[in-house]
Amino acid sequence: MINSLKDTIAAISTRPGEAAIGIVKLSGRDSIKIADRIFRAKNKSKIALQKTYTLIYGVIVDSNESCIDEVVISVMKEPRSYTRENIVEINCHGGIAATTKILELTIAKGARIAEPGEFTKRAFLNGRIDLSQAEAVIDIINSKTEQSLRIAANNLKGNIKNEIYRIKNEILEIMAQLEASIDFIEEDLHTIPYKELIDKTVKIQKSTEQLVIDEKKGEIIRNGIKVAIVGKPNVGKSSILNLLAKKDKAIVTEIPGTTRDAIEEILYVEGIPMILVDTAGIRNTEDKIEKKGVAKSLKHIDEAELIVIVLDGSREFDKLDSAIIERLEKKKVICCINKKDIKQKINIDNISAHYPTENIIKISALKGHGAKKLESRIKKIILNDEIDLSERIIINERQKEILKKVISLLKKARTSMTKKISEEFPSADLMIAYNLLGEITGDTKSDDLLSRIFKNFCIGK
Repeated sequence: MINSLKDTIAAISTRPGEAAIGIVKLSGRDSIKIADRIFRAKNKSKIALQKTYTLIYGVIVDSNESCIDEVVISVMKEPRSYTRENIVEINCHGGIAATTKILELTIAKGARIAEPGEFTKRAFLNGRIDLSQAEAVIDIINSKTEQSLRIAANNLKGNIKNEIYRIKNEILEIMAQLEASIDFIEEDLHTIPYKELIDKTVKIQKSTEQLVIDEKKGEIIRNGIKVAIVGKPNVGKSSILNLLAKKDKAIVTEIPGTTRDAIEEILYVEGIPMILVDTAGIRNTEDKIEKKGVAKSLKHIDEAELIVIVLDGSREFDKLDSAIIERLEKKKVICCINKKDIKQKINIDNISAHYPTENIIKISALKGHGAKKLESRIKKIILNDEIDLSERIIINERQKEILKKVISLLKKARTSMTKKISEEFPSADLMIAYNLLGEITGDTKSDDLLSRIFKNFCIGK
């Protein structure tokens, strides 16, 4: 962004449309002066004379001193504000007309419209938060579940920043020992404790790898997991979807091939969004429409993080069941044996050869038996029992890609030290890793990096 921090910026910080309250926010050195030009306090006082964190009641007026709206103004003076600049928030009545007119008045008196994320960008540039905390702000705004909100809130407190600084300091210690060896090599002090440095590098690498592993789990909590329900026609796939959804989302009949296309339902299993997909029954068919449904089922199998294969316990295990199981060979699978409320004909040995006992669940979708057990198993198989990640450090996709590069450099430095290659080589790799970590906190930054991050923010934040 080429705009100067000397500018005073303004934006509507609430969602457009009819609402009880609307907020027009200003930030910058002239924000109080601009607000004073359009605000008339009921007690005749000026905003500039107020203490920070003061609320003032009055009206907004136009150039003709005509009343636009009754408002309450919040004053937050530098440096004790979100941006560390003077901030004025005009709390007016909600609605497009009122908020837009007030914004127009602030622009006419010297402010400019803020760019996406510019308030948070200023908080970063003025040193109030680091870049990982700035990214946590957008995560809080986008949070769909309580768990994702807790993770984002912890990151806003500085969880990621503190961990990255810890890793940087440990890398710095190794670099210092390597550099000392280079500086004093002529004084016969070339006695690098290579084993100790290698062990330290391995320790850093493992903790960095754990952050990358946890990112996948965090992504699941933020965005949800895709679970495809697959199997032959008329085995109870739609009934299981309805059972989990606790409503009649899918049509259930005794006619095979009822589901011609995938039906999706978003559920929340212990705070985790689950995109449940009821697919068309897989079988050989001459029906053109059903063929397309089967093709889509196979596509959903490829895309899903987890497959729930449904078998009919009242039928014998056949070649088509076997073929579907083989098609799922490389996927995470839970096997649901449906219709346990009637006489069983299926041979369990044909299934237990493919799946562990805990992943084979007998269920009666008709009677409503087994839903809790299925939900619990879905949760465990996806997150390996680590559902509550609220106290863990969860990074985002951008940060993960940086850490993967750091891990590669740590491995390279470790190899150089293991082979006792000249100290300059591992030291150079560690320096690159150190600087890369700065891209997570913002210690190493560029205009392009900041533009990519803040363009994802809403205007007014």
